[in-house]
Amino acid sequence: MKLVYFAWVRERIGKPEEEIDPPASVRTIGDLVTWLSGRGEEYAYAFENAKVIRAAIDKTHVKSDAAIGGAHEIAFFPPMTGG
Repeated sequence: MKLVYFAWVRERIGKPEEEIDPPASVRTIGDLVTWLSGRGEEYAYAFENAKVIRAAIDKTHVKSDAAIGGAHEIAFFPPMTGG
């Protein structure tokens, strides 16, 4: 599956996107964030406050308990502000 990172999440991880194959035990967005956080210092830093990170599965915003099975693309981004 493809992961896409935006804004400071991308800056902290150091790449805009990547292809991953998470283990079968990673079933939800929350599981994925936990798994990613264990992949290295840059991921731990990016997801250190996971509650503020937003996620989208195939361009649809989802919560941390959303199932990731069958997802083609998962995007992570910080809260958006605007005016």
